[in-house]
Amino acid sequence: MSRNWCSAVPGGIRLAVQISANAKKTEVIGLLGDVLKIRLQAQAIEGKANQALIRFIADVLNVPNSTVLITHGHTNKRKVLEVSATHLTVESATRALFPST
Repeated sequence: MSRNWCSAVPGGIRLAVQISANAKKTEVIGLLGDVLKIRLQAQAIEGKANQALIRFIADVLNVPNSTVLITHGHTNKRKVLEVSATHLTVESATRALFPST
């Protein structure tokens, strides 16, 4: 499995994601090229989808919401997130986001 969507940075990891808002449920769909595709139940208005994305990633990776930061793409479907958690690795994030692989 290519991991261009997830890379190590000092003190944590960086995730490249593409979101689809207004979904029936929030879930990881899979990989689309070099991004992780995620469906969000939240609407893409007034930052609700961004907040939902941060909560979802924090929950799946078992880190506080405050450690997840959207660094690029606040108003785009494609976003870059950084998760500040020294215990997180590319491998542990992959296992958490894709538990069946």
